[in-house]
Amino acid sequence: MHDWDVGTEEAEEIQRELRQHVLDTPLDDGALERVAGADVSFDRGSDDLYAAIVVLDAECLDVVETGRARMEAVFPYVPGLLSFREAPALIDAWHDLQTEPDLLVCDGHGRAHPRRFGLACHLGVWLDHPTIGCAKNVLVGDCRAPAPEKGAHAPLRDDDEVIGRAVRTRDEINPVFVSIGHRVSLETATRHVLEVSPTYKIPEPIRAAHAEVNDMRSS
Repeated sequence: MHDWDVGTEEAEEIQRELRQHVLDTPLDDGALERVAGADVSFDRGSDDLYAAIVVLDAECLDVVETGRARMEAVFPYVPGLLSFREAPALIDAWHDLQTEPDLLVCDGHGRAHPRRFGLACHLGVWLDHPTIGCAKNVLVGDCRAPAPEKGAHAPLRDDDEVIGRAVRTRDEINPVFVSIGHRVSLETATRHVLEVSPTYKIPEPIRAAHAEVNDMRSS
């Protein structure tokens, strides 16, 4: 689709080009049996990346399979261009899987991005697979605080455009910020994030992937 070893201006232009391919469509809930989380970790002062995609049973949230990859980053850390640093390792981890999940939840943003093409969008378009962005902090936009109970949400807006939602996954705990990645609607994304967050603020697929990459990095 494109090279990963590019300059920042070319990377931004690639984002502007590929955002036209993002599909905002409801997910076919009848096919949702496996849901996966994606995360990347790295050693400070090193360009070594550790990536994992952990597939869970969508009903009981037990781990079904884990795809792993380790590689050297070809792109520096630049805010707004995280996918050019992390996506190649996550794509390798995806191809390490034998079980293809029905939905991929990324630790990062999707449409809630300055150029409307964050990590979740990039992975979704590259893999042509349903993806959701779920981040702990806002990258761009403003929103009011949602009501304090679990399940409450409020629109995240950039000017007059709704680019995501602040979603409360636990009572009276700071929300996560959900946005579409690809082949999923914001309504569907919100519902599925809540479904896979039965206990903690962070959805279980992302928690599982985060634990895996930390184990990889420390081993």
